[in-house]
Amino acid sequence: MVTDPSLDAIGIYTDGPLHSEHVELAMRHGKHTISAVPAVMTGGVEEAEFLLETVKRYGQTYMMAETSYFQQATISARKFYQEGAFGDLFYCESQYDHPGLDVLYTENGKRTWRWGMAPMLYPTHCTAHLVGVTGERLTEVSCQGIRTDHPWLKENAFNNPFGIQVAMFKTNRNHPFRVRVSWEGALRGGEYAQWYGSKTSFHMHHPNGHPSCLIRSGKQMGKDDAGFAVALPPYEEYKQPLWWKTDMLPESLRFSTGHEGSHGFLVNEFINALVEERRPAIDVYEALAYTVPGMIAHESSLRDGETLKIPQFDRPEEKVS
Repeated sequence: MVTDPSLDAIGIYTDGPLHSEHVELAMRHGKHTISAVPAVMTGGVEEAEFLLETVKRYGQTYMMAETSYFQQATISARKFYQEGAFGDLFYCESQYDHPGLDVLYTENGKRTWRWGMAPMLYPTHCTAHLVGVTGERLTEVSCQGIRTDHPWLKENAFNNPFGIQVAMFKTNRNHPFRVRVSWEGALRGGEYAQWYGSKTSFHMHHPNGHPSCLIRSGKQMGKDDAGFAVALPPYEEYKQPLWWKTDMLPESLRFSTGHEGSHGFLVNEFINALVEERRPAIDVYEALAYTVPGMIAHESSLRDGETLKIPQFDRPEEKVS
């Protein structure tokens, strides 16, 4: 494929730890690339530097295909943020629960690349919920891991003893951001996020069946069950638009796909970026901003929750303090 002169671009959907290597191979042969998540995985900060230098050296377009960026609820949250509806968006929570993932750990009796994969090395379904809405950068983290006795946690290529990891990040705007990624537990699978603002908060629909809702600040007061005065902000169910049915996509891509209709948006964004000769929404800098924090969170878990600084990969015109 990489030597085929009729191809302008290649999708990298190979084993997770091979993404950056295969992006370099494709770009070396002049191909634009879109890769599955995560952009980088097992090589630490050095792998992140390698991917960034690859994109700079060859000058091809790179995009990471993060579905949470184009989830219907995330699109709504981004619109609310751009309109100023949140006020100060001071806190966000995100979780990605995938119990039963271990059925993918073996195939035909052999271990796959996923065997024992650390949850925080696959963080982008969560980090996109904040970074992809506000543009904030995650600057430090303390992460706790939950150890269990599964065989795949006793020996694996990821140096990983955890089936669940819970991280508390700090952003460059001094906002807290809580992330949980879970491969086991009594949990309904899926991604879920809540955005908390001074004017409005937004909860996306929950895997347990609770609908999306908006909570707006107001002057209405009441009393709690102990008789103390408490604010009673209005609560309203939010009828989630199906953005993939709108003119946000060309008609040929307006159909339901997995991950909340996000796949059509990913294809549309990548192709349009190439045609319009612009950087895609999830370029290499965004990809690293979603991915590298998870690497550092995993290291924090291995150090019993020690707070660690997160390296920043800034665009030339930007600088994260």
